[in-house]
Amino acid sequence: MSKLRFLWVVISFLVFVLVVVDGQSNSTHPTEVTALQLIRESFNDPDTLSNWRRGDPCQSNWTGVLCFNRTLDDGYLHVRELQLLSLNLSGTLSPAFGRFANMEILDVMWNDITGSIPKEIGELTNLRLLLLNGNELTGSLPEEIGYLPNLDRIQIDQNHISGPIPTSFANLNKTKHFHMNNNSLSGQIPPELSRLPLLVHMLLDNNNLSGTLPPELSQLPQLLILQLDNNHFEGGIPSSYSNMQQLLKLSLRNCTLEGPIPDLSGIPKLAYIDLSNNNLNGSIPDMTLSNDTTTIDLSRNLLTGPIPRGFSGLPNLQRLSLFNNSLNGTVSSNIWQNRTFNSTERLILDMQNNRFSGISGSINIPTNVNLSLQGNPACPNDSVADYCRSPSAIVNSLQSVPSNSTENCPPQSCPYEYAPGSPVPCFCAAPLLIGYRLKSPGISDFPAYFYSFEVYLTSGLKINQYQLDLTYEWQKGPRLRMYLKIFPVYTVPGSNTFNRSEVLRIRSMFTQWEIPDSEIFGPYELLNFTLLDPYKDFIPTPTSSSSGISKGAVAGIVVGAIVGAVLLSAFVSLYILRFHRKKYHAISKKRRISRASLKIEGVKSFTYEEMKHATHNFDVSSEIGQGGYGKVYKGVFTDGTVVAIKRAQEGSLQGEKEFLTEIELLSRLHHRNLVSLLGFCDEEGEQMLVYEFMSNGTLRDHLSVTEKYKESLSFAMRLRVALGSSKGILYLHTEANPPIFHRDIKATNILLDSKFIAKVADFGLSRLAPVADMEGIVPGHVSTVVKGTPGYLDPEYFLTHKLTDKSDVYSLGVVFLELLTGMHPITHGKNIVREVNIAYRSGLIFSVIDSKMGSYPSECVEKFVTLALKCCKEETDERPSMAEVVRELENIWQMMPESELRTQDSLGTDHGKNVSSPSSSSTTKNPYVSSDISGSDLVSGVVPTIAPR
Repeated sequence: MSKLRFLWVVISFLVFVLVVVDGQSNSTHPTEVTALQLIRESFNDPDTLSNWRRGDPCQSNWTGVLCFNRTLDDGYLHVRELQLLSLNLSGTLSPAFGRFANMEILDVMWNDITGSIPKEIGELTNLRLLLLNGNELTGSLPEEIGYLPNLDRIQIDQNHISGPIPTSFANLNKTKHFHMNNNSLSGQIPPELSRLPLLVHMLLDNNNLSGTLPPELSQLPQLLILQLDNNHFEGGIPSSYSNMQQLLKLSLRNCTLEGPIPDLSGIPKLAYIDLSNNNLNGSIPDMTLSNDTTTIDLSRNLLTGPIPRGFSGLPNLQRLSLFNNSLNGTVSSNIWQNRTFNSTERLILDMQNNRFSGISGSINIPTNVNLSLQGNPACPNDSVADYCRSPSAIVNSLQSVPSNSTENCPPQSCPYEYAPGSPVPCFCAAPLLIGYRLKSPGISDFPAYFYSFEVYLTSGLKINQYQLDLTYEWQKGPRLRMYLKIFPVYTVPGSNTFNRSEVLRIRSMFTQWEIPDSEIFGPYELLNFTLLDPYKDFIPTPTSSSSGISKGAVAGIVVGAIVGAVLLSAFVSLYILRFHRKKYHAISKKRRISRASLKIEGVKSFTYEEMKHATHNFDVSSEIGQGGYGKVYKGVFTDGTVVAIKRAQEGSLQGEKEFLTEIELLSRLHHRNLVSLLGFCDEEGEQMLVYEFMSNGTLRDHLSVTEKYKESLSFAMRLRVALGSSKGILYLHTEANPPIFHRDIKATNILLDSKFIAKVADFGLSRLAPVADMEGIVPGHVSTVVKGTPGYLDPEYFLTHKLTDKSDVYSLGVVFLELLTGMHPITHGKNIVREVNIAYRSGLIFSVIDSKMGSYPSECVEKFVTLALKCCKEETDERPSMAEVVRELENIWQMMPESELRTQDSLGTDHGKNVSSPSSSSTTKNPYVSSDISGSDLVSGVVPTIAPR
């Protein structure tokens, strides 16, 4: 009987193999398979493309490989796109990139790729998008690229490419976008480029271009943006440029240009003019400008004469900068009169350091107008004294736009984020997180155009306006960087995520530039597209890709199943039975291995019965918190020890990972300012972590002054908490072996014990710092998916996926700002970093200091604010190290007056001085019950942060 069964199995297996082989006949072309293998070998970090080793590229969802969904004439599948955006790739571009005869999109943006651009890319005759920007590429531009007949867009900006622009690029008859800024290109701009019939954007700023500006560029029939800032041209601006009928933006800042300004009246839609920081002379032509004009910047030149009448009455003007010239006459009030300003509009008029004698007309200037006449003869006149000052600078920190408040939504009920614009109150959903940048906007101030931008982007994406939430900041260029969150639409209860097809549709709108260009907002670029856990398997990545079978294979299996239904069903039944048996044994083995590996010295393994007894069978009265990981209980063991027990909810994959991570890390971390792990339980299908109990709860609770903690912390106590937290993190960065990046520092992850000693908690998202390679070089970052908490997240890490010790410094800086102000990181759409920056630069810093902490030494507070803002610098290199943070806090502590440091003996001493307590009742409070557990995942009432991931 057993032999007969074996025979049936063999026959069934052969039928199955034949079916699969038939279904798999439509495979990727062998030439392209070999090319992909060569490309992977050319990268220094091939593990990023680890799934390029398995199966067929087109049928096994290789990371970034998108194929035609049908075979072409040769019967093979072919690669249509290579989407390798922001994968932390290093190494070089292989010549094998030229072997994809049918490829339409080549995208390797925002990596660390070095070397030159291979000339073989010029063989991709079907290529539409060549996207190489944001790397470390060197060498010159290959002539061969100029013969790509279907190229629509070439983006090589933000590299180190040198040499001239090849004249062959004049053959790119279908190219609309030349983005070659921020390189080292040299030589003259080829006049032959004037032959390009469809070119709309020429961005060549920040290079080493020289020679004269080609007058022939005025012949470009579709040109909308000519941006050549920061080059080294000779001579002046060709008068022929006044004939560019379609031009919207002319930016020639800092180009060493001489001579007069041509009359630009002949350009009917010109909205943005920047000719600043040159050697232009003579008077400004009395130009008739478009009503769409937003920006005129002629500052830092040698201009003389009066302000032209054509600069008056422009209804959309946002900035008129004429400072550092020799202009004379008066400033006409007609520039701002007869304009109706709404609450978001403003007008900057910078007239400093000229020869203006006064203001003609009414001096009743609206509050929306910021006029500066400093350094002019008019300033001794009392009537204009209020305007003899420098104009207010634009604060280049994160800024948010108004949105509906979610402040009253219960934080413990949402494992993702509340959609601030949703018509459904407290709609909890998982957004898509997108890094986005306007590369050459035609505006100087964004709030006045926010609604227009919202309409533009949401209509382009074919989504509702309320689905979009964003923050933004101005960057050098000027460019406008944005952090977009796109939320799904509420349909029925429980519908809080996008489906796979919608995620792929929205992503392709960005990656294929299917969002139409806007005249006022200019070209955009995608910086990153971050997927939260619910979506991580939608787009193939090294950790989520499937080795699934193609549709052709499925069809073959169906046909074969019809032929051999009985045999196949017998085999499948037996196979499934064995598979489940094997899977059961594998899981059991894994569980046994896990338990064996968790027998760690100093960390006790508790039984499930002990956990039940300590929590009264996990009674609701013992529950002190809940989050995406599970619930947190207060437990009391038979010996009277009070603990906090974090219990993973059933089926929590996140919990499984965090469970192992926290045990691995905390078992070998021992520091006064880190929460101690006492043990764990891994029985009855349960996973629980047992921590020391922190009777004074979280820092956030004390800053919020809840019903439980009505007394606020004094400044001395806040400084003490900051110093203790910093020492704990410094230990992680420098003394732990190997060092650790926490990755989720926030006020709810800083706990206070009975003596108000601060302890850092929740290591579920932590990562080991990089170690030295074989040459002894330690990488400066860990490449990882973005995880953390909105408001605390390092912007650089969000964009680049590069986690560093300075990412923790940024998050800690936000905590410092909370300590100083009492504010939440994000409240009513306002970002704490931006708000404190504005107050600091305006000299009003004490207006945002938390009044609840009573009196404080102003000098110490100022130094603490300065340190906090340094920690929150946008650029990673500008932030201090943790050692520098601790050193500065200790210096501030030593400056504290003795009167501020007196306290009760029950709190003990710290740092060599007595410390103050919030109140005498603070040390006698009842055991901790969290009253605000938003985003927390620590032992005293933990809710893990899901977004962004």
